[in-house]
Amino acid sequence: MCGFAGFLDLTAATPDRNRVVRAMAGTLVHRGPDDDGAWVDDEAGVALGFRRLAILDLSPQGHQPMASHDGRWVISFNGEIYNHAALRERLGGTTAWRGHSDTEVLLEAVSAWGVDEALSAFDGMFAFALWDRLERTLTLARDRFGEKPLYWTQAGGALLFGSELKALAAHPGWQGGIDRDVLALFMRLGWIPAPHTIHPGVFKLPPGHVMRVKAGEVAVRPYWSAAQCAARQEGGFTGSARQAADRLEELLRDSVALRMQADVPVGVFLSGGIDSSITAALMRQLSSEPVHSFTIGFDQAGLDESPHARAVADHLGTIHTEVRISDREALDVVPHLPHLYDEPFADAAALPTALLAQVTRKSVTVALSGDGADELFGGYGIYRSIPKDWQALQGLPGGVKSLGAAAARCLSRPAEGLAALAGGFAKRRSHPGHRLGREAERLETRSLAELLGLHYCRWRGIADVVPGAGRVESLFTAPTPGMRDDALATMVLDAMGYLPDDLCVKTDRATMGASLEARLPFLALAIAEFAWSLPTALKIEGDVGKAVLRNVLYRHVPRPLVDRPKMGFEVPLRRWLNGELKGWADDLLSEDRLRRQGFLDASLVARCWREHRSGAKNWQNEIWHALMFQAWAESVSP
Repeated sequence: MCGFAGFLDLTAATPDRNRVVRAMAGTLVHRGPDDDGAWVDDEAGVALGFRRLAILDLSPQGHQPMASHDGRWVISFNGEIYNHAALRERLGGTTAWRGHSDTEVLLEAVSAWGVDEALSAFDGMFAFALWDRLERTLTLARDRFGEKPLYWTQAGGALLFGSELKALAAHPGWQGGIDRDVLALFMRLGWIPAPHTIHPGVFKLPPGHVMRVKAGEVAVRPYWSAAQCAARQEGGFTGSARQAADRLEELLRDSVALRMQADVPVGVFLSGGIDSSITAALMRQLSSEPVHSFTIGFDQAGLDESPHARAVADHLGTIHTEVRISDREALDVVPHLPHLYDEPFADAAALPTALLAQVTRKSVTVALSGDGADELFGGYGIYRSIPKDWQALQGLPGGVKSLGAAAARCLSRPAEGLAALAGGFAKRRSHPGHRLGREAERLETRSLAELLGLHYCRWRGIADVVPGAGRVESLFTAPTPGMRDDALATMVLDAMGYLPDDLCVKTDRATMGASLEARLPFLALAIAEFAWSLPTALKIEGDVGKAVLRNVLYRHVPRPLVDRPKMGFEVPLRRWLNGELKGWADDLLSEDRLRRQGFLDASLVARCWREHRSGAKNWQNEIWHALMFQAWAESVSP
């Protein structure tokens, strides 16, 4: 795992290319503290920079940027190709290998098979920039599930790219700015979906996509689609629950084994839940040495998973590290979040994830995590509730929905002649206007994807929080994947949106901020394909999700240790906002400040903050979105 950055001059020459590309890569030292490198072709106007976190082949033979054996290809590569040993065998025994790094295998696979065939063969997490010296073509590519980030833009006559936005900002042509339309999308979701970023004209390369730049022409296209893959797999498994568990355990064991490959110490994040417990159990089974497991705990009932993690660790016999985090230690991380994430990011679990990464890095360099299991195997309650709600909406006549939505919107605005009717509810803490506005949005949904988007939205049912912002196209405005099972379609939508744009962003930045590599065994392609082939009944039994995963876990860990309600990785956000963060929030959300900045509706946000402080209504999630934007905006203001 590493970080890279670079540029290709299109219409203007970047001055002192070597210095600039090294400065760009230098912003990523946290991603790669062990080594650095740069490669520049002044005649072609291309430069690649690199920071290395040495995991495989710690020798200089793993140094990047790296050239292929024939000298045609030069690469800067972030991530891991887990099946590099199998690919090495497939490439044949006549290759004179310089070392045993996966980067060298990646290059020789491209050289032998071409970019597209090589991409289809990779089992890994990756983002890379590849320069073809013969065709003078730049290729950028990103892994299927978006585990590794890749940003790009055109600025100052050059195409800039890198693992994080801060690297692009180090180029003299960088312009930055704030895209109001995308800001409005962030305020609703709490994250910014690909291909958008907070900056106008700056983009994320979407997961499973490849970009080619030749003779100034930029072309972006998918090389793999989760929706298409899932549609092909749907209904493919016809065996029993036991057979499903047998096959899943086999696939997970293979995936975990591949992700344990390293020339440095490897551990596991352990919460005591289904996903992390099965990962730890298989690691313990596969390892000849004790497995190191890590968890953190908070002093608030209902949010502290550390006792459950400790019980599982004791049963498996891992070397367990548990650190209890005080409010003060957690809140000390808050000012660093804007720099860590580079753009507004409001998943409050970013705090404990960053703290866990810091604790873990003291003992190991690589940690396995259970991310992705919920989205593949039906772990969230929305995979039951959203399809049911969508079916109910489809059963309503169009005229009834339109009339109901219009009535709800009218009633939600008592100032427009209905004050008396709404006044009867004035003492309700649930804010009837807000609730009616939300119901109008629900009735107006035109697709399952749009309904799922509403589930993630905050600031619903009220006036636009970013005045004048326009509509931004996203996964939730695109057609729903064509599947027979709405539950499967909902899971696939999450695998295409919430997983890469929130969860993988959170895990990558938090771990890389501590120079720690996180690996996600559930996101092996073979496991995703198997999950999508299973009937929903084998994933969701009644009100219980991840049924097939539970059946695998019960073979390794007693049921009483893991059969409990899902907790998630949460923080006592409401307590913090009403306590130690109150002064910080007062400052950032003051009406005068908001009005001067001119991005958010000052009176609306300030009113919601006052209501939250007084206890009239819990706006903690909406307020956290506003605070994360405000904190980021302050960090980038001149």
